[in-house]
Amino acid sequence: MQLYSFFNSSTSYRVRIALRLKGVEHEYLGVNIRTGEHRAPNYVEHINASAAVPAIVEGDFHLGQSLAIIDWLDARYPEPRLIPAEPQARARVLELAYLIGCDIHPVNNLRVLKYLQDVLEVSPEQKSAWYRHWIAEGMASVERLLAQAATSHDGPWCFGAAPTLADCCLVPQIANALRMGCDLLAYERSMAVYRHASEHPAFAAAEPQRQPDYTT
Repeated sequence: MQLYSFFNSSTSYRVRIALRLKGVEHEYLGVNIRTGEHRAPNYVEHINASAAVPAIVEGDFHLGQSLAIIDWLDARYPEPRLIPAEPQARARVLELAYLIGCDIHPVNNLRVLKYLQDVLEVSPEQKSAWYRHWIAEGMASVERLLAQAATSHDGPWCFGAAPTLADCCLVPQIANALRMGCDLLAYERSMAVYRHASEHPAFAAAEPQRQPDYTT
């Protein structure tokens, strides 16, 4: 199996965590999205038609989009499960994962920030204000969901005693927000999950600075 990834991509980070949690052996192939390698014709045609990272290749099977990849990994390598089978538990995990994957991340990813900077020509201060606004709005929602979950689940992760897809999404989102200088002290439950995850070998191994394509 091959993983096409960029060290600082939070979507790639999600998949790296999932692969580590499941103990799936894979080859890491760095794709530098800062220099546009994800838009190279050969990559788009043969690896990921979405012109993005991450992508998984196993034989002649190619798959992009981190949430789809992790769902496929759950079916292909079912232990440990990251998306619960029980309908209500599954729905709760997906609710939080989709909040991050659909509401927070898309408005603050690299291509959006580059469009703000290069096409709309916003100032660095305006770009930072944009990023901080959507992080604050999204993380407030995450914090409310975690507070609701705490009434029925006891454990250090988003939904109890074991990590799920929700944790695979939350940890990279927090890491990116911290890198961008966001103040996250108000989100106590989220930060508690993040701190706990940082001590877990799978999460630690997936960190950006531990990847072979890492640069400062």
